[in-house]
Amino acid sequence: MALPYSLAPVEPLRAGLVVLQSDETIEADMRRLLPDGLPLMVTRVPSATVVSSDSLQEMAAVLTQAASLFPRGADFAVVGYGCTSGSAQIGAGEITRLVKAGVTAGAVTQPLSALVAACRALDVTRIGMISPYVAQVSQTLIDALAAQGITVTGFASFDEPLEQNVVRISAESLTDAATSLHRDYDVEAVFLSCTNLRTLDVIAPLEARLDVPVLSSNQVLAWHMCALAVVPVAHDTFGCLWAR
Repeated sequence: MALPYSLAPVEPLRAGLVVLQSDETIEADMRRLLPDGLPLMVTRVPSATVVSSDSLQEMAAVLTQAASLFPRGADFAVVGYGCTSGSAQIGAGEITRLVKAGVTAGAVTQPLSALVAACRALDVTRIGMISPYVAQVSQTLIDALAAQGITVTGFASFDEPLEQNVVRISAESLTDAATSLHRDYDVEAVFLSCTNLRTLDVIAPLEARLDVPVLSSNQVLAWHMCALAVVPVAHDTFGCLWAR
């Protein structure tokens, strides 16, 4: 016997996230950061275990396919691509084009554009950057920020190419690195670069210690996704950016 049924209305707002295969951090972070009113769906894109300019660029060839693996017929207010260095390597405009070729999205963003938007909201033009990656990968990101009027006046790296090690860099290591960078360079804010770094729980303590904004890849991405979807952020515990 066929049972009668009715269809509930489609959720008016929905967010999508394209996560790197190698990333163990961003999905849980985004579920902490995004409000309940912006439910999240996730797809994964193949990515290398060793980060290099070449491996980052290779994701461009499979990004549309990854976006097409969201549920058929799903429309999104905003889709985020979760790779900071990949955003700089592939380019913000190209990422938008590739994602929109695979899924219907009102807006597309990534950590590079999100960081630029956050810096403008905070009136910041000089940042200190901490990266887990080797110099070549980081320089591409530094150059992309400079093209948007944001100067990296201080830089430090853990020089770690392996993603399974990046995700396990300790909170103590991040805190020590940020403290040293702030002490040694003229910076208006500190940026913890990489979606795979576990940064959320060090942001507020570091801001209290350093008295400057502390930004991270996942934090700025969630903030920008909320702004593009025109919904308020969920919490006020992830740094001064959350008050904007």
